Amino acid sequence: MKILQALLAVGLLCAVPARAQQLDLSALKCSEFVAKDQQTVALILMWLDGYFADEGTKPVVDLDKMKENGKKLGEYCGKNSEHSVITAAEEVMQ
Repeated sequence: MKILQALLAVGLLCAVPARAQQLDLSALKCSEFVAKDQQTVALILMWLDGYFADEGTKPVVDLDKMKENGKKLGEYCGKNSEHSVITAAEEVMQ
């Protein structure tokens, strides 16, 4: 009986449609960015590092550079809360 209940529960969970989550960094304001949880900020910073990397750059994640860029981005966003994250990143990461 417990196996049947477990299978039914799994089936119901699979039937629930998953919501895709998207972040438009050109629309995300700095004030919203700094309010995000730490994991989301880290994911955005990693994406930005890849986005602004030169084409021939080796596929290496430089955590020290990412931390430095995060600090610069945070400082910029603190002074320019209405700018988009992409605008801020263009100023501090290029």
